[in-house]
Amino acid sequence: MATGDEDDPIIEEIDVYLSKSLADKLYLLQYPVRPGTMTYDDVNHLSAKIKPKQQRLELEMAINTMSPNYCRSKGEQIALNVDGTSFDETNTYSAKIMDKQTFSSMQAATNTSRYAAAVFRKGELHITPLTGILQMRPSFSYLDKADSKTREREAANEGGDSSQDEAEEEAKAITVRFARPESEQARQRRIQSYEFLQKKQAEEPWIHLQYHGAKDSRSDHERQYLFCQSVDASQNSELVKTPKEYLAMLMPPLAEEKIAKPVGPSNVLSMAQLRTLPLGDQVKTLMKNVKVMPFANLMGLLASGTDQTSVLRCIQQVALLVQGNWVVKSDVLYPKNTCSAHSGVAAEVLCRGRDFVMWRFTQERSVMRKEIASIIKLPPEDVKEFLEHVATPRVNRGWEFLLPTDVDFIKKHPDVAHRQNMLWLGIQSKLEKVFNFSKEDFMPKNSPQPEPVHVSGVERLKIAQERAQDNQASLQRDLDAKRPGSSIPVKQEPIGDCEDELMDTSSSIPNGSVNGYPSATSRCLDHANGGSPFNSLTPELQDFVTKTFQKHVVLTLNELKRLFNLHLASMPAGQNVFSSISDHMLQDAVLLCQCKQIMVPFPAQSKAAPDERKVFGLWETGDDFDKHRRLLYDLFTKSYRVRRNVIQAKLAQEFGEVSKAEVDRLLHDCCISNGGYWYLKGTLHS
Repeated sequence: MATGDEDDPIIEEIDVYLSKSLADKLYLLQYPVRPGTMTYDDVNHLSAKIKPKQQRLELEMAINTMSPNYCRSKGEQIALNVDGTSFDETNTYSAKIMDKQTFSSMQAATNTSRYAAAVFRKGELHITPLTGILQMRPSFSYLDKADSKTREREAANEGGDSSQDEAEEEAKAITVRFARPESEQARQRRIQSYEFLQKKQAEEPWIHLQYHGAKDSRSDHERQYLFCQSVDASQNSELVKTPKEYLAMLMPPLAEEKIAKPVGPSNVLSMAQLRTLPLGDQVKTLMKNVKVMPFANLMGLLASGTDQTSVLRCIQQVALLVQGNWVVKSDVLYPKNTCSAHSGVAAEVLCRGRDFVMWRFTQERSVMRKEIASIIKLPPEDVKEFLEHVATPRVNRGWEFLLPTDVDFIKKHPDVAHRQNMLWLGIQSKLEKVFNFSKEDFMPKNSPQPEPVHVSGVERLKIAQERAQDNQASLQRDLDAKRPGSSIPVKQEPIGDCEDELMDTSSSIPNGSVNGYPSATSRCLDHANGGSPFNSLTPELQDFVTKTFQKHVVLTLNELKRLFNLHLASMPAGQNVFSSISDHMLQDAVLLCQCKQIMVPFPAQSKAAPDERKVFGLWETGDDFDKHRRLLYDLFTKSYRVRRNVIQAKLAQEFGEVSKAEVDRLLHDCCISNGGYWYLKGTLHS
């Protein structure tokens, strides 16, 4: 009886070679909507692009519009629906006829590890693994574009041209809901959702390719890479395996499980580990955990011999001074793109609410929780967390600040206390705009003010001497300006006259000591304690005013003072070149920096403060746009609010045709819009 081998003898042995030259670039394209006898080899391929990670391929092929089977009227109608009547570079069909079509790919198999392309030549079989198998189908994305064009035209016909009518929509009551923290299950569902996958697909950029036909010389050259470049069996080791290696590939050994060593919580850090960090990180870590701390306690926690000046520099980056103690900043506790663990409120909203709580403690020792909640309008759990950071509850007294006022630190570092006070003035101004309140709302009526904590005259004299040394160069320039023959305009002001009140760049706190810096309301008092005299306009002041108006164009005196206070607070400690700057000096500097005051006729019922009624605008910069600004300023001297069409008509009357872009730039630089009217910046009040 014959065996199986005798019935099916081996006729020929063929050597098999594995080619890797195109292993990660070879795709098999299938066209399921067209028979195999009708190939696209002779069709003109206009463009090709690919997303390798997603294995998405798009081919753009020309359509023979001269074929007797092509309906020209239908092609023109489709092009009209897609691109409209306009001629634009972004048009899908530049010839105003559908003369091309796009093929998009779909993956026919997600796992192609078992598929390869093979070439047989001279008794040798060369195989190359496939990267992907793609089915190319016609794309109808142009129909989506046509639908969007139709909807745009319908919306334009219904709404009409609203460029002249900028009236706001009628206010409607809305319900604010805060999202809960996302659970792991919700996150997994979101990742697997269609919207998320579409977003991820859109993030990968297209890579544009150059198409070469099947008979092109470049295609012949690339086809050579389908053959293994080395026919030596020793170098083609993937197909030459011993039985033991082949068995190991079929049944790989189990990997030993690694036993993870127990570790402590991620938020626990020993003092030994803490002192290995840079000084700035040490201070930040301590303040983030303790929340509020006197400076002396902080120095005690750091390594002995740590430079006090360096610590002061680091602490001001992560904390604010409240009643002589340091309280961690809100953005350190609530970083950007995070939310509340209690209510899901965004970090930006939490920071504003906590800053308000801290600011209230710069004014008083105790605050009422209901009063805080009624203003910041945050959930009770978040308000309670803010207060627990820096205060403790007292019977019938609300929440009292956690630590006593550190008078010793204030006396020892008056320059730091002054700088922090400047910073609180800037924060107060922002909070007043956000929460719509004024500091006077929290002042108790007819209540006696506590005694201010005064710094001794010896300390003030020492500070003034150090400041004079720092300002020696500036004072020398002022002296040269006062000499005969100098061409620099110098404004002389009487030193002994105390009627010109200084601009409030020192303190606006009524009791003068709660936040650790004594108030100084008159220049004479400041001189008696060793302060700087009333200087002439310095180049530094004029440089600040010039740069500020180049950026903002129009400012009220109140807003300019706020920006000036923020500028002072941002300067390094001990390097303040400004001293005793009055409102009058600031206005003189504005007028000397190519700016003019705009006499805006505020209505009788306006609640604008005197400093908010003083409006200044950039008058001359040397460009052609100056005349447009001057005409706009002239319109606002006749009315405190103007409609856009009035501005456009006046510009056209004076300067001829003015483009929409120029009008938009003018209004964006100088004005704000509300209720269909335009107002100069800073003149609109609720």
